[in-house]
Amino acid sequence: MTDMQVNPSFRLAYVPGVTPGKWARVWGERLPDVPLDLLAVAAADGERTLREGTADAGLVRLPVDKDVLSAIPLYTETTVVVFPKDHWLAAAEEVTLGDLAEDVVFHPLDDTLGWAADALPGRPAISRPETTADAIELVAANVGVLLVPQSLARLHHRRDLTYRPVVEAPQSQVALSWPQERTTDLVEEFIGIVRGRTVNSSRGRGAGQEAAPAGSAKKKAAPQRKPQTQKAGGQPRSGGQKPKAAGSGRGAAAARRGKPKRRG
Repeated sequence: MTDMQVNPSFRLAYVPGVTPGKWARVWGERLPDVPLDLLAVAAADGERTLREGTADAGLVRLPVDKDVLSAIPLYTETTVVVFPKDHWLAAAEEVTLGDLAEDVVFHPLDDTLGWAADALPGRPAISRPETTADAIELVAANVGVLLVPQSLARLHHRRDLTYRPVVEAPQSQVALSWPQERTTDLVEEFIGIVRGRTVNSSRGRGAGQEAAPAGSAKKKAAPQRKPQTQKAGGQPRSGGQKPKAAGSGRGAAAARRGKPKRRG
């Protein structure tokens, strides 16, 4: 009796604030016979999950150990400050680090911005909250404010809180990462998906699966030129119109000047 063959699966870890849904949908369309297992992990556990082989790849926050893991940066997030809706910062369109000088600024143990203790703006809290979720609860109690990537502010949204972008603050960068020694065909397939490669240009398992058979492409007929008409006593006249010169149109949009002013 032979063992039943089980289709392989691909395990993708992702940290809070990262939404893998759009890539998961493409995976399902491209590799319907390979299940994609999504593993939600804490921000601090992303790298460890990959090192231990619990996941084949992960959407994690940089930095990671580049001696062990490969990483492709995907995007950088805007940093925001979260505060109660009745806080005076709500009148501003954006906030500077100097604006936080009189506020208690929380520094949770799962901080994703890489703040050094002596670089955090504002007044230090008595103790560090265990998690970002704990820090959000303290902000809602009007004890202080919190600096986080914008996706985490949205993840922990509350009706009594709001946020504003912070200029010149550290930012969090999200990357696709995987163990260097385990760059499999399925990993290559997911790399192709996040980079927007088509099926035929992918380097992974699904490469060329939907390609047309060799020699089946037909040559396109050369476009036919319009017949020319002859003016009496003149040169031949083409049926096409003379293209307009580039840049001759009116109404070019004016460039924005400066940044919007903050309200009082």
